[in-house]
Amino acid sequence: MDLKELRDQIDSVDSELLELFQKRMDLCLQVADYKKKNSVSVLQTGREQQIIDRIKEMSEDRFEDSAAVLFSNIMDISKSYQQCEINKGVTFVDHIDFSAPLDCKVGCYGTKGSNSEEATKWIFGNRKKIEFYREFEDLFRAVQEGTVDFGIVPVQNSSTGSITAVYDLMRKYKVYINRMVRINIRHCLASANADSVSDVEAVYSHSQAIMQCSEFLRKNDLKTIHYASTATAAKYVSKSDRKLAAICSEKCARIYGLKVLQSNISDEESNFTRFVCIARDPMVEKDANRVSVIMSLSDDEGSLYRMLTKFRVAGLNLLRIESRPRHQGNFDVVFYLDFEGSVDDERVNALLVSLQNELKDFRFLGNYSEDIE
Repeated sequence: MDLKELRDQIDSVDSELLELFQKRMDLCLQVADYKKKNSVSVLQTGREQQIIDRIKEMSEDRFEDSAAVLFSNIMDISKSYQQCEINKGVTFVDHIDFSAPLDCKVGCYGTKGSNSEEATKWIFGNRKKIEFYREFEDLFRAVQEGTVDFGIVPVQNSSTGSITAVYDLMRKYKVYINRMVRINIRHCLASANADSVSDVEAVYSHSQAIMQCSEFLRKNDLKTIHYASTATAAKYVSKSDRKLAAICSEKCARIYGLKVLQSNISDEESNFTRFVCIARDPMVEKDANRVSVIMSLSDDEGSLYRMLTKFRVAGLNLLRIESRPRHQGNFDVVFYLDFEGSVDDERVNALLVSLQNELKDFRFLGNYSEDIE
């Protein structure tokens, strides 16, 4: 038998498998309807193990494990379909439309001239009053306690990745993301007293900015000192009598009267940072197309794969998945996920209800859209 004949036979078997799969899924949906009417849980661990044991017994020894994997996957798909069917019409989160009254209080990380201020103005316009916060946690606390209505913080850079301290605070404080903006970051080296790069004794800036300009700093053998933010570093350098420099934006350098010693010093020519707007209540724009959640998974074998299967079955595209330590003296992690969708979409709503019901540690972070400067 030649290769074409073998492939033709495989195609024929695939057609039979597809027909049987669809028949099985139709039966699973009928099971879902029964469970919904009779308030029966979708997850039936004992039943699943019975099926796997039976499949292993029926399989040839050489295919026993592979057959078990195949039917485990089929059951995961079946459960995902059942959960979507059962959760149809169930509201996951009550939300209000995103709006920012002119008299709302806005908090911003950093100080005047910071990239966070630029992001704040992009979202809220040129407001007369912005409250600045030196530490991320101070701003999160202010939002949760109602001292400010909204807060702007950076979450991710295109060169150096996620700002982990912010994501840890997302889990610690009950706040919601309601807007995102992507700002083009253009770093420069600026000083009050140094006349050239070679004169600089030390460079002050936020750790992210230092990482984003690491190649320039290495080539010029510059000593670096981490500071709260790029703008507060520029402000500090402006008041020093020493030949210090700051990594900041040129706009920030002008605000604090610094001389620009070198422009465009980022390692990457295109250097973007995403900033999010957080609030105490979930607010959703009409064109919101990005959902963020936090979750923990059990230690059971294949738990991550089964969770990802839910998104694939629902036809939802994952944009990001990242793990962070739980900080409980062990190696347990939590997962941060972003995916495309809107809570007004029945598939998204049903999936969120399913995850919330199934996982012990699950939290919805927000449904929002991303603007680009």
